[in-house]
Amino acid sequence: MRVLASVVISFLVALPCSAQTILKSEPLMLAPYEVAFVRDSSCPSGKVLKVTGAIRGLHRRKACIALAGEQASLAIATP
Repeated sequence: MRVLASVVISFLVALPCSAQTILKSEPLMLAPYEVAFVRDSSCPSGKVLKVTGAIRGLHRRKACIALAGEQASLAIATP
């Protein structure tokens, strides 16, 4: 019974979140392949900047994408 309960709990913890946090500024530190969503003036209205961290020596990948309103929440990035 304990094994089954631990399997169920670990499955629920491993589920990805459906909501994404949208930052007001691009983070200075971003782990390789980590994704951050930024709302700034570089993308047109209704889109956010998707920033993907890169390994040493490579540039971050940036792309403007559209996010549904229920998928995102606005957060404040600390410099």
